[in-house]
This record gives sequence, structure tokens and C-alpha cells, in this order.
Amino acid sequence: MQKLTKPATTKNPPEQFTGDVWLDPIALPQDPSQRMVVALVRFAPGARTAWHSHAKGQTLHVVSGVALVQSRGESVVEVHPGETVYCPPGEEHWHGATTDDFMEHLAMLENADDAATTTTWLEHVTDEEYAAAR
Repeated sequence: MQKLTKPATTKNPPEQFTGDVWLDPIALPQDPSQRMVVALVRFAPGARTAWHSHAKGQTLHVVSGVALVQSRGESVVEVHPGETVYCPPGEEHWHGATTDDFMEHLAMLENADDAATTTTWLEHVTDEEYAAAR
């Protein structure tokens, strides 16, 4: 058994997020045999990810607030505390908070063989796309 030191909270980069978003790592691979990544992600009101996809998919479990999640070409889904959504491998999607409240979710994903290809970041969600989601 190995007790892991908690990494510091980080603010996510503006190249990948619109608005203020903070990440608290929970589980990060310590060696190549470990692949699971889990983080608590906190979105300020109106904050959201850019469009992106994950090589092995992503599971989101909402802890507080209401998440807006949209896959490319589909309707926006509201995800409430205690609810979980799964985005399959390669599916382009975005997720974020409503304009009224902070939102926290657990982000769970598996690293790809090459960790650099685990997440593919795309263009930002436009203000028009976000407004249509509300």
C-alpha cells in the first residue's frame, strides 16, 4: 500500500476552458501500470470546457450544482447532483456550469497508452452555443 500525497489544486488553462475552473486531483497514475485518472473539478458560474474528446471515454459524476453536458450534434443534458453521465471514446463533447451556480463533478477517465493522447482538446464552445444550452 502507498498513501499518496494530495497534489495542489490547480486552475485550468484558458486554452481549454472558458471561465474559472479548478482541478483537485484524486487519483493520478504513479507508474505505467496505473491508468485511472480521477479529479474533482469545480466550475464557476458560466464556466465550461472547450469541445474535447477522450481516447478511452470519460465518466462525470455531479457532486453539486447542475452540469450542462453536450455531445456534438446532440441536445444539451442537465445532470444533477448524484447523477452520472458517460461520454464514449472519441465522442466530442463539452461540460460546464449553469450561469447561476457553481458546479462540481468527479471526472473519471483512463489514460491511453500514450498519456499525451488521452484527451484531445478542440475549439472553445462559443457564447452562442453556450447560450443555446440554457
